[in-house]
Amino acid sequence: MTNKYLALKKSLFVIIACVMVFLGNSAMTTSLAYNSDAVVGVWKTGDGNAIVRIYKSGENYQGKIVWLKEPIDPETGKPKTDKNNSTETSKSRPVLGMVNIWGFKFIEKNLWDEGNIYDPKSGNTYSCTIKMTNANSLEVRGYIGVSLIGRTDVWTRQVVKN
Repeated sequence: MTNKYLALKKSLFVIIACVMVFLGNSAMTTSLAYNSDAVVGVWKTGDGNAIVRIYKSGENYQGKIVWLKEPIDPETGKPKTDKNNSTETSKSRPVLGMVNIWGFKFIEKNLWDEGNIYDPKSGNTYSCTIKMTNANSLEVRGYIGVSLIGRTDVWTRQVVKN
């Protein structure tokens, strides 16, 4: 009888532990999902060549380039500039410190939309959405026209939140 009692007690303990883990994960996911400022932070781009600091500006979110893997232009030996921009007056502006994402609004759980992203490598601006897949990963999707025609890049938070 003691063995059955111990087995029952052990099973009950396992069930309670599983429920607690499930409830803990649900609470964490819910707090992340509805936190409009969850996107705020420092993020490394998918190719690892830049780090962008996303911050709130008024009611919207934007980000600027705060680090470059190669900040010096090998052709000129000087800091990289926005040389591929179609506007002549913008070609001399530095890439480091440039606001390259802007206009994002928190739409619903884990989604910021109605924003734009500028690619200094091509000189092009795209419509953009940001989706937070977990506390430390963003799917940044730039597109022209409809979201189906575009490219998604995964950005990684640089200061890990537990």
